[in-house]
Amino acid sequence: MTPTAAGTAVRHALGEAHGAVPVPVTVFDDGSPAVANLDPGLLDALRRAATDAAADGVEFVVNGGWRSPEYQEQLLRRAISKYGSEKEAARWVATPDTSAHVSGDAVDIGPPAARAWLSEHGAGYGLCQIYRNEPWHYELRPEAVESGCPPMYADPSQDPRMRRGSPR
Repeated sequence: MTPTAAGTAVRHALGEAHGAVPVPVTVFDDGSPAVANLDPGLLDALRRAATDAAADGVEFVVNGGWRSPEYQEQLLRRAISKYGSEKEAARWVATPDTSAHVSGDAVDIGPPAARAWLSEHGAGYGLCQIYRNEPWHYELRPEAVESGCPPMYADPSQDPRMRRGSPR
């Protein structure tokens, strides 16, 4: 909240500098903080996968990537408002201190063709869907290259990493 000249508070939406992606960008867009601030290993795996997918006629776009803690908090507050409780919101949006987006360890990929391609080929790059209810959310699991992706959680509320104070 920012005070105005009249002393009242006005809510401001946090923008691209905080990781918002108002228009999807490619995984090669280093000008977007949502992409540029991703973990280097995740970004490398994404770019290798996107290059190979392009050979199959599939383009990856980033709908969400790295986020500032402030932006993650804004998304969480919106989710609580939308779903009516913190418990329901937790099925879709993590807290700033538990979010893999805030640490740069998660990316939301689109369109559906890209998600389908990753579902089939992602493990070969260490890219795994983590939550059954979020087919767009991918994280790097290097061990998946050899052993496949781990079982998915039903939703983020089932992920032990989402408990406050849990190490990422």
